[in-house]
Amino acid sequence: MRVNEFVEFFNLKVIAGEQGLDREIRGGYCGDLLSDVMANAPVGCIWLTIQGHLNIVAVAVLREMAAIVITGGREPDEETVQKADQEHLPLLKWPHSAFDLAGRLYVLGVGAAPTP
Repeated sequence: MRVNEFVEFFNLKVIAGEQGLDREIRGGYCGDLLSDVMANAPVGCIWLTIQGHLNIVAVAVLREMAAIVITGGREPDEETVQKADQEHLPLLKWPHSAFDLAGRLYVLGVGAAPTP
């Protein structure tokens, strides 16, 4: 599944990084502790988090993620939006819980990708 298909299927709001919407999603990861995400999130994953600060973009770029989804209806900082645009990293918004979206993704066959 590509990020643009994911956005369309779940009616997500694209906040930034529209240039990267053609990226392939190779798995998923949920987490809010950045050190855990840096150590364990698989390359090409879609990351579900409640965080909205600038450091999430750095972590996503480091792990070569497909996109970040900010869950729970939270809003990212303006500098986060700007940095995601610069990196062509899709930054998406979901109004409900990460648990809800993760369950829906799993049913579609988007599971946790193996870590390298």
